[in-house]
Amino acid sequence: MEFIDLKTQYRELKDSIRDRIDRVLEHGQYIMGPEVVELETRLAEYVGVKHCISASSGTCTLLIAMMALGIERGDEVITTPFTFIATGEMIALLGAIPVFVDVEPLTGNIDPAKIEAAITPRTRAIMPVSLYGQCADLDAINAVADKYGLPVIEDAAQSFGATYKGRRSCALSTIGSTSFFPSKPLGAYGDGGALFTDDDQLAKAMREIRIHGQDRRYHHPRIGLNGRLDTLQAAVLLAKLERFDWEVERRTQVAERYDRLIASACPGIVKPCVLPDRSSVYAQYTLQVDARDELTKALNALGVPTAVHYPVPLHLQPAFAYLGQGRGAFPIAESCSQRVLSLPMGPDVTEEQQTQVVDALQVALRKTV
Repeated sequence: MEFIDLKTQYRELKDSIRDRIDRVLEHGQYIMGPEVVELETRLAEYVGVKHCISASSGTCTLLIAMMALGIERGDEVITTPFTFIATGEMIALLGAIPVFVDVEPLTGNIDPAKIEAAITPRTRAIMPVSLYGQCADLDAINAVADKYGLPVIEDAAQSFGATYKGRRSCALSTIGSTSFFPSKPLGAYGDGGALFTDDDQLAKAMREIRIHGQDRRYHHPRIGLNGRLDTLQAAVLLAKLERFDWEVERRTQVAERYDRLIASACPGIVKPCVLPDRSSVYAQYTLQVDARDELTKALNALGVPTAVHYPVPLHLQPAFAYLGQGRGAFPIAESCSQRVLSLPMGPDVTEEQQTQVVDALQVALRKTV
């Protein structure tokens, strides 16, 4: 059993993927080819915004978004400590200061009620993360941001395809940012990402920044970077879009069956909490358990692969030691980091595999009591 099964997906889409790739090999436009334009158009329509700007990775999109907003050295950006390092890393790379706010205990998303207290005269943006495939509470976050005139960047690397109060992730804030890393719900066969906005000026700035600050060939009104999405990756993503809606539905079905099986076999475990006003694309199916490390070893010994997203919150990472926030600064994030455990998840997980996982979980729990 694999933690994420991309091989079955490829077999289902092989002809379409190969046809799309062959077209790129025939026309030879490997950088900013027509597939990139087609992908951006289709993704903007899917999300429901005016502009989609593809980019070389979900990490790069965060950097481009902040550069377009004019965030500079010494500025502060409010975000969560319970996320992959890229979120805080890109803030620091600009010389700005990541200001962490603790998370909700059940969703792991940033707690909107704690954001306002973190705002200072140097705050320039708020960057919530839509963790595990479920959107953060963007209406509440936007309300705080509007009060102080701050833009919001949704780090939706894990939530592309999810909904919040009937709207899609990436259409919920000033700028939406997502990742097409292969393991993501919509994944390429390499790195990739995209930005989304309804703001014409921000879209123009982000398009220029991703191509070395260029507005036309060899004319550079701003400093930028090489952040383009390869045409071959756009071709793969276009092929995968053919069954993306089905995959999102299947992820929900797999998660709901996990919920039922675990509630019956392992009633003490905290299952993923998806709030009633939103949907999740279950980029991960993540439990909260006691004795996580021992349970992980027992599951792996029984042939069930697992992962931890994420074992060390950002304020405790050596790279952010300069912020001076030690253990105890964000207790909920720290607690989650010690308890979360992700099980095999994806649209092609079979019922037999799920039964195997939950049976192993039941046995492993008995071994760790």
